Amino acid sequence: MSCGCKTSGDSSHSCGTKSANGCEQVDTCGNSYKLSVFDWLSEVGQPQSNQCEYVEVRFKNDRKAFFHNPNHLPLHIGSIVTVESNPGHDIGIVSLTGELVAIQMKRKKAQQEQALKIYRISNAKDVETWQELRKKEEAIKLEARKIARNLELEMKITDIEYQGDGAKITFYYTAEGRVDFRQLIKEYAMSFRTKIDMKQIGYRQEAAKVGGIGSCGRELCCSTWLTDFRSVNTQAARYQQLSINPQKLAGQCGKLKCCLNYELDSYMDSLSNFPSSSTILDTEKGRAFCIKIDVFKKKMWFAYVENSMSWYDLDIQEVKRLISKNKRGEKTPPLEDLKADEKVTQPVDLIQENSVDRFEKKKKSRNRNNNRDKQNAPVKTTEGKKNTPPARKKNDIQEASKPKTEPSSEIKKEKAPFKGRKPFNKNKKKPRKPDENS
Repeated sequence: MSCGCKTSGDSSHSCGTKSANGCEQVDTCGNSYKLSVFDWLSEVGQPQSNQCEYVEVRFKNDRKAFFHNPNHLPLHIGSIVTVESNPGHDIGIVSLTGELVAIQMKRKKAQQEQALKIYRISNAKDVETWQELRKKEEAIKLEARKIARNLELEMKITDIEYQGDGAKITFYYTAEGRVDFRQLIKEYAMSFRTKIDMKQIGYRQEAAKVGGIGSCGRELCCSTWLTDFRSVNTQAARYQQLSINPQKLAGQCGKLKCCLNYELDSYMDSLSNFPSSSTILDTEKGRAFCIKIDVFKKKMWFAYVENSMSWYDLDIQEVKRLISKNKRGEKTPPLEDLKADEKVTQPVDLIQENSVDRFEKKKKSRNRNNNRDKQNAPVKTTEGKKNTPPARKKNDIQEASKPKTEPSSEIKKEKAPFKGRKPFNKNKKKPRKPDENS
């Protein structure tokens, strides 16, 4: 069984994100899953003798595991399989096959001896039972939160997951400290009539399960492609010259954003060419200390100890020269004389995105002739009378006041004779017929 879009095994296909507007069969689609893996070895034929007997199976949200395929079932990305579990069996979707599974197992240090087995490809009855249990999860989550609130436990039920056969329910919760949920498990067992399993997760894992939109306008990295969470500290923000503002640096999980580590290496390479931020220059006017660093412009701002309100920017090459001069025991000139000249450069907007009237320019060029005709044309009033055209310039008035001379005979000869019907003249008198008596 595969995705309704019929491209669950195609790595180049993308059904969109796991949302209501995405793929219709999002649970069985290998490309619309938020932590899908690109199989770059899908088109490479593997030898029959060394085929990998392990596959990667995904379950609800971001839970994945490796399973052994001893029966050599014909599995592909998107296949729904029934796997071994404790107790009973579980149902999942194959997310990765082939030689890439062995590489992932080696990377994640998964032991092949501990991998559980794949029983069979799920039949229609297994899939129907699994889908019915998935529909019950939202109502059970709300009921579980009410029970935890009545017991006054300082915890939050983030999500729940039914096992494929309904023999177990896993409750994922977040809490700042240790929680005594012995009474809670008894209440859950009496209400839901099944085995209860409680798992505590961190706030980053909670954001990955729930999902959302980050401050950049895109989906959260932890819910789309990020699988491992590296530690992020405030030192990464200081290297990037960011203000230590918890509201701006914190993500949806309440912790520091993971994207602070993305460009940290580039900043570290650039800062290796900078002098130390604790540099103090000994000038003729007094001692000056560094206040600010601009990594992109490669400048450093200095201010006097006695007057820290006035800042002076210097290039890093100039700062290095001044430091070497101080080491020789010489004082540097005042900062006013060493201030770098600011070169105002206007950025060139090639695609004209910053222009407000970029859509109006085309309309003006098209209607230029029409507007010119409208200005010269007489304007009709409401009474039906024509108004005089706008006042003309003095030169036009003088030319109009000159008497018009008749064209010369030569010009008359050049004119082509009028071909066609003569115009009717009302004032012209008809010739009188001669009388018969005359």
